[in-house]
Amino acid sequence: MSMSNADLPHNGDIRTFDALCAITGIEECDFSRLLDRPRPLNMERQRSCDERSLHELSISLSPQPPSRTAEYSSRVIDHLEYSFSPGRRSGFNTPRSHLGFEPHPMVAEAWEALRRSLVHFRGQPVGTIAALDNSEEELNYDQVFVRDFVPSALAFLMNGEPEIVKNFLLKTLRLQSWEKKIDRFQLGEGVMPASFKVLHDPVRNSETLMADFGESAIGRVAPVDSGFWWIILLRAYTKSTGDTSLAELPECQKGMRLILSLCLSEGFDTFPTLLCADGCCMIDRRMGVYGYPIEIQALFFMALRCALLLLKQDDEGKEVVERISKRLHALSYHMRSYFWLDLKQLNDIYRYKTEEYSHTAVNKFNVIPDSLPEWIFDFMPTHGGYFIGNVSPARMDFRWFCMGNCIAILSSLATPEQSIAIMDLIESRWEELVGEMPLKVCYPAIESHEWRIVTGCDPKNTRWSYHNGGSWPVLLWLLTAACIKTGRPQIARRAIELAETRLLKDNWPEYYDGKLGRYIGKQARKSQTWSIAGYLVAKMMLEDPSHLGMIALEEDKQMKPLLRRSNSWAF
Repeated sequence: MSMSNADLPHNGDIRTFDALCAITGIEECDFSRLLDRPRPLNMERQRSCDERSLHELSISLSPQPPSRTAEYSSRVIDHLEYSFSPGRRSGFNTPRSHLGFEPHPMVAEAWEALRRSLVHFRGQPVGTIAALDNSEEELNYDQVFVRDFVPSALAFLMNGEPEIVKNFLLKTLRLQSWEKKIDRFQLGEGVMPASFKVLHDPVRNSETLMADFGESAIGRVAPVDSGFWWIILLRAYTKSTGDTSLAELPECQKGMRLILSLCLSEGFDTFPTLLCADGCCMIDRRMGVYGYPIEIQALFFMALRCALLLLKQDDEGKEVVERISKRLHALSYHMRSYFWLDLKQLNDIYRYKTEEYSHTAVNKFNVIPDSLPEWIFDFMPTHGGYFIGNVSPARMDFRWFCMGNCIAILSSLATPEQSIAIMDLIESRWEELVGEMPLKVCYPAIESHEWRIVTGCDPKNTRWSYHNGGSWPVLLWLLTAACIKTGRPQIARRAIELAETRLLKDNWPEYYDGKLGRYIGKQARKSQTWSIAGYLVAKMMLEDPSHLGMIALEEDKQMKPLLRRSNSWAF
């Protein structure tokens, strides 16, 4: 007997990870001893999901004290790391899921669409096209984007098809070595391309690659996140396959060092965070994310931690490893101390004094309390918190950004208590952050005079549209991974079920508009590949939580937070 969606527990119930682990063969083990290679999954189980009652698989949803929550979250990731199976197929060509549930009809449709998006170069698959929407002018949606390919890569890795990911990593690495100029200015040697395109010459019967490092992008901004995603994906490939030979190639080692040399260089900045221009990441248009945006800082942190696992301790790598370790400690302290916001910290900022001087200053960034936006007082729940969008002198961007907070959880930039608080916030503010179509890229939207100033009157980023409060289905995979790591899979399941009511029917749009995500984006492309892949990855991770091992990192015990304020829990 299989279970339909109707048989799944409702919002008031949660399927515990102990039950999930019992079904999938997850055993207890020390996470830190298993960073080098994955362990095979133990498939001998006592009873299948068909033989277990829903009562055995669920407990009532109730807050837990932070000490138990932290221990529970750590135990979950320990289990997941131990159980990860290299090269295991999941989802596609599988008549039933590993937990005994019938796959949703959308899964087969999604795989078919994802395979149609494959791009080949000289007979080998090297990536997936951004969108297959032929209803409008293509612009650059006919290219393979580094950040867009990540969920596609994860889907193929989870499905036991790593070759396309390997090809992609090697081809983009080759492009990194190209000379990169915008007008007459030469970019840093380590910059990874934002995207590339395969050019076919029917006369000569040949193919060449054309890369874009920002010189063709809207706004001419080079991507800061591409290099970080490349390192993260290299670690995911290594973790998934157990094959360390790719990462150990001299070319890959050099590529990582070049990327990191751009970020670890010394300068005038007094912060360990990475200074960035507007439009340098997923939010690739002017949206006021200049300075130290949370998305880049979280990706930077995760890429540094992945690089620590991948870099050789040879003469060239040892110095980089030492610089990474120092930066990680400073970065984790800075982010956990100054970017974190909960009810206690909000009240502290509300009472800040200004014009403080010397090392005794409490208001270290001279933030004016009158700059606190009105919406934040109603948005902040009693239990919950998040990393705000940006912190710099006299400026705190209090907007919620989904990707940065999810990456913070996956990378363990967020402490276990902070991770749970982020999940509490999502549940408490479900209508605002999820609504009818997951998931808000940021909240709230900026509008009126502020919109004109911040976006430059950008007609695509009008309120509750595109990057200005639009809803992006691709974020499902990040939310799902964060939910699994924190032991809250029911949140992800609820979001996925919402997406399944419309995504296929609407032909996989790039984004949705409106406060609740009710309308297909006014300029959204259809058949958007990362919307398709994000759904597949989310489904496969819920089906087999051990897949989380390739994209999540356990807490580094050496980076103990020195937080003296509440982490959203009242004692």
